[in-house]
Parts: sequence; structure tokens; C-alpha cells
Amino acid sequence: MTTSIVVVSGGLGVPSTTRMLGDQIAEAARGALAERGRDVEVTVVELRDYAVDIANNMVTRYASPRLAEVIERVVSADAVVAVTPVFTASVSGLFKSFLDILDPTSLEATPVALAATGGSGRHNMVIDYAMRPVFAYLRAAVVPTAVFASPEDWGGDGQLAERSDRAGRELALAVEGAAPVKRRGESAASLPFEQLLANITPGR
Repeated sequence: MTTSIVVVSGGLGVPSTTRMLGDQIAEAARGALAERGRDVEVTVVELRDYAVDIANNMVTRYASPRLAEVIERVVSADAVVAVTPVFTASVSGLFKSFLDILDPTSLEATPVALAATGGSGRHNMVIDYAMRPVFAYLRAAVVPTAVFASPEDWGGDGQLAERSDRAGRELALAVEGAAPVKRRGESAASLPFEQLLANITPGR
């Protein structure tokens, strides 16, 4: 059985550092799951490709077939990496609009890693004050380590790669712990994170 990880990227540029950060975390999760003998499929959803569909859905309450397919891919994933650029001291409007059109219970108990990119390290609290509350409302099982990247973090002292690796490994462990929880329909609160995180080796 293949484990699915979906990266939801709110990046607008091509290439996008937001997409790059999401890929980095997803690859760490894929590698950790592969070590445990799991087959993993990573899919990337670039929200910029669905901007018009998302806007139309906000107005009409109707999802176009291609947007409906993307929504289904995200909500049925075994794990999600959610990553957004910082605009005006918050998440991008496109990223938030996509979350707004999801059913409030569609990500219940789904392991999610949060990440953001910004032009300055001064925006590193965006994940805590703008992202975590939304995903708590959606009842997602958010892993403890979040990753923020500003321009100086890329190619720096390796801390960004180390933090991305840790977030990815936490996501992988959450997938293993969350699988029976999702089948039973229990809440994200039942995930044994304390036990899972004890098995993480920092920096690996």
C-alpha cells in the first residue's frame, strides 16, 4: 500500500522558494518512511495553478472538476506539507482561500507539517499566530516542528536543512501513528506524539 504525501504550496514565483521548502520537508518524510519499508508517493499542488478556480469557488460555492480533484487529493492524503509565503505579515490570500473552501472536518487527524517563507526573519512568528490556529480549527494533527525560511537561511549554516529534516521525520512518525487513528475516526488528540518523538534522532 502506497503512502501519499501532498505538498500544498502557496508560492507564486517560478522557481518558488516556497515550493522548494515544501519539497525539502516532503523528501525528508519520504526518506524516513522508506527506511521503514513504506512505498511513498509525493504530489505537489501549486495553488497558483488553481487561483481562478479557487476564487470562483469562493463566490459560487461550486468547485470546478479540476479543483474538486485537487481538494480530494489533499483531504485523502496520508500526510500534508502546508507551505506559504508571507504577505503583509500573514499567509498569502491564495493559501488562506484554499483552506477556506475545505470542509472544516476534512483534515481531521491528518498529519500536517507547517512551513513558511518570508523576506525577513522578522516574520518567523507567522506560523504560530496565523497558521497553527487555522489547522487547529481544521482538526489536523500538526507536528511540533515548523519551518520558516528567509533568504539568508538558504545555503547558510545547515540549520534550515536540519529543521526541515526534523519536521519531515516527525511527519513520517505521525503517519505511522495516525494510520489506525484515522481508520477508527478518533481525534488528532489521540496521537501518541510523546512516544513517537522520543524515537527521533536530531539532525538525521
